Amino acid sequence: MSVPVISLAAARALHLAAQGLLTPAKRKAGPEDVVAAIQRMGLLQIDTISVVARSPYLVLFSRLGDYAPQWLEQALAGRQLFEYWAHEACFLPIEDFALLRHRMLNPQGMGWKYSQEWAEKHQDAINDVLSHIAANGPLRSADFNAEKKGGNGWWEWKPEKRHLETLFTAGKLMVAERRNFHRVYDLTERLLPDWDDARQALSEEEARRVMLARTCRYLGIFKAEWLADYYRLKRVAPKKLLQQLQLQGEILPIKVAQLSGDFYLHHSLAEALPLAEQNKLRSRVTTLLSPFDPVVWDRRRALELFNFDYRLECYTPKGKRQYGYFTLPVLNRGELIGRIDAKMHRRAGEFEVISFHLETGVRMGKQRCQDLFQGISRMAKWHGAGRVRLRAVPGALREQYGEIWQVG
Repeated sequence: MSVPVISLAAARALHLAAQGLLTPAKRKAGPEDVVAAIQRMGLLQIDTISVVARSPYLVLFSRLGDYAPQWLEQALAGRQLFEYWAHEACFLPIEDFALLRHRMLNPQGMGWKYSQEWAEKHQDAINDVLSHIAANGPLRSADFNAEKKGGNGWWEWKPEKRHLETLFTAGKLMVAERRNFHRVYDLTERLLPDWDDARQALSEEEARRVMLARTCRYLGIFKAEWLADYYRLKRVAPKKLLQQLQLQGEILPIKVAQLSGDFYLHHSLAEALPLAEQNKLRSRVTTLLSPFDPVVWDRRRALELFNFDYRLECYTPKGKRQYGYFTLPVLNRGELIGRIDAKMHRRAGEFEVISFHLETGVRMGKQRCQDLFQGISRMAKWHGAGRVRLRAVPGALREQYGEIWQVG
């Protein structure tokens, strides 16, 4: 049987379809849509930078449109989600607890996230923290003295914070809820009283197989070398698994005209393939993406699939930044056309576009200007802004809409 051949634009559209970014939301979002979006992506990376809305909220906004950010915390507190190390620190569907449990049971393999030396040296103090939570209920790091941010992998955490993180990584504590985005820890056995490691936890081998197979669905269209990064797996050789999945009809080989290498398509997108082959599958979404959105978090994949060379510069000294502190990739109808450095001035009710750098060769026609005006306005309104202020942006956008516009 001949292998389908599709264009690069169609490949991008298939990936965006898998990620829930093919078409704008057709209805007002509800709390259940937050969990459904995370299930569709597989996981939602956590980051605390808040010059605009924090990353997990941004990722959901890109897919759901206007929604209430507190629905994410409600889903966590309602045990529909849990937190653990996946791609990095992530929210995950609670049904995937079995998928990550092997990491908790063998935390020595978690690198900087777990120090066996620390655990052994402070075993009595760690046990005291665990006993305190068992006797007195959930606990926050803020219930101890103030912490100080430092420069090493563990930061310069106060000992109690590090004890909590040690117990969290070892799976003895879970995040019961978040208060003002701060973790509240409780006993895993209290939050999941029916959990049984012997009966429910997957072996590392089986969990890795499931993670790789799931990643095929989350990416939609992929190369073998793209799979490992999604769950940050090491020493991955997926050739045998891909052969099995192909025999089972889970994936099928496909070629992308402008790209080299062997590509595969997940069967969940089979109905969209005829449109893709005819080059009629198009994304109609315009939105600003989080730097930690699955579409761009694998920088090599973003470069190969979207020709978008992206790097987050918030950890780069200010004088050496090329684009800005926390630039948001701009998705416009299937293309990553540039990056916006933005800031939400919450007291002033103003959403500021500090700079907008277009990719080489991108032109600002009337339709694109309108798309961006609407996309920026939607995001500003969701942030609670009453107006948008443009600074260093393409002249066509400023000429059409002015330096300041009101958000209705």
